[in-house]
Amino acid sequence: MTANALCSLSLDPLLALVCFENRARTLPIVRESGRFAVNVLRSGQEDLAGVFASKMPEAEKLEGVQHRFECGVPVIEGSLAWAACELRELMPGGDHTIAIGEVLALGLGDGEPLLWYGGQYHGMAERK
Repeated sequence: MTANALCSLSLDPLLALVCFENRARTLPIVRESGRFAVNVLRSGQEDLAGVFASKMPEAEKLEGVQHRFECGVPVIEGSLAWAACELRELMPGGDHTIAIGEVLALGLGDGEPLLWYGGQYHGMAERK
């Protein structure tokens, strides 16, 4: 799935905040497993972003996508950055559920971030 919001919440302990739409099929998976991954896609990965934003069954989204598992969650190869998080809390937030996760591991790749703005994808170079 594609998160509606993502932000750093705390440095000590290292916590991330992610918002899931209440009807997102990923949300029950996060509740059950107690973990989630954040993969920040890089410019040029628009097709991949489309797959994860689609209504395709969750079990099929990683098919054909190069990935590995870190701390029990999928990390997409070639992503700009990633974080593996252990779920600490879920809270209601209107039509979304706010998840707080403790970052267990993270990594950085190369490139520019893929941005969604004005109903379309952009790279940083386009915004200058």
